[in-house]
Amino acid sequence: MGTLAEEILSNKTGKDVQANEIIVTEVDYVLSHDTTTPLIIEALQAMGRGPWNPDRAVVVFDHIVPAPSIQAAQLQKRVKTFVNQYEIPNFFQDGICHQLMVERHFALPGHVIVGADSHSCTHGAVGCFATGMGSTDVAVAYATGKIWLKVPETIELHAEGKFEHGVYPKDLVLEMVRTVGADGATYCAIEYTGATVEGMSIEERMTLTSMAVEMGAKAGMVKPDRTTMNYTGGKGQLIEPVDPVYSGTHFFDTGDISPKIAAPHRVDNVHDIDRFEGLSIDQVFLGTCTNGRLSDLEVAARYLKGRTIHPEVRMVVVPASRKVLQDAYALGYVDIFNDTGAIVCNPGCGPCIGRHQGVLAPGEVALTTMNRNFQGRMGSPDAEVYLASPATIAASAIAGEIRDPREVTF
Repeated sequence: MGTLAEEILSNKTGKDVQANEIIVTEVDYVLSHDTTTPLIIEALQAMGRGPWNPDRAVVVFDHIVPAPSIQAAQLQKRVKTFVNQYEIPNFFQDGICHQLMVERHFALPGHVIVGADSHSCTHGAVGCFATGMGSTDVAVAYATGKIWLKVPETIELHAEGKFEHGVYPKDLVLEMVRTVGADGATYCAIEYTGATVEGMSIEERMTLTSMAVEMGAKAGMVKPDRTTMNYTGGKGQLIEPVDPVYSGTHFFDTGDISPKIAAPHRVDNVHDIDRFEGLSIDQVFLGTCTNGRLSDLEVAARYLKGRTIHPEVRMVVVPASRKVLQDAYALGYVDIFNDTGAIVCNPGCGPCIGRHQGVLAPGEVALTTMNRNFQGRMGSPDAEVYLASPATIAASAIAGEIRDPREVTF
């Protein structure tokens, strides 16, 4: 009996496990992308090994795609050679790896997934244990189909109530980060619970789980329920916590939460939006594994429809996957973005890691739906990155300065 993390790992190992116990567990899938797979290839070559099961490997080009430099192209060429050599069938170039893992049902309730990317915790939105590790550790998982880890203690983040107009799950999770702190959940699992979370779609839950690592967490999870099983088509195991003992619990009244801003250069430097209203901005960015899904684009399109982006602001929109982009076309969101003056790019991570599609110059200010605002994250170390919800960045794009989305009427 235990937390969701303990129950999933107990089920996977075939024995009861408890927090702080060292275990070896099989994994269901191993994930890597264009900037981490080359290091995995080197480690595998040093071990004289290849993937233990090519069908259980997922390789995605998303961080710098299409390649913006010769060096990036060479790295991607090397990875494609590796994929072809071992006949890895799950190779994609049409979206962010975390979006694809959930969207294409590699991540299922009860699964254990390890990824060579820190935001692999995003997959926990469907009730699996997913964690990010360094490329060398992931190479061992590639080679053996197993990982060792310490079973994490679990912190519960419990939310009740309904969002006000202009307030969204991103605002809630920023408040959670402010409360817990950037290192307050180090090597813990986070369980998001409560009626607010239960009422969320899988896309909205992914906004919460994506940012678990911004609190230092090993994993972020939502208990699988009817919403989860409807999303996965009934696939996966409906594993739930049983008499869980949490190392800590924080309660949030969603109805009391206002739009939030995370100011440079820490994700937990979170304040109510009124502190920054009127701050001039140069760029807004809608996308990433935190807020690049169809529901996020729908929110932004609703605020932008019939309006024009401020002439001093550039807006970059990067859908999380090709499916998101196709659906956004079908629903007219892309037309709205184009009509307002936004730049719509191909699916992927976009400018989130500061390599292309919206790099910042010294002194520029960006307002984005990203998960990180570290110094130099989007380009120049002399630029500033602020984090906010899709509604806030859309309202601000129109105004040319940070603007409270609650002030916008439709």
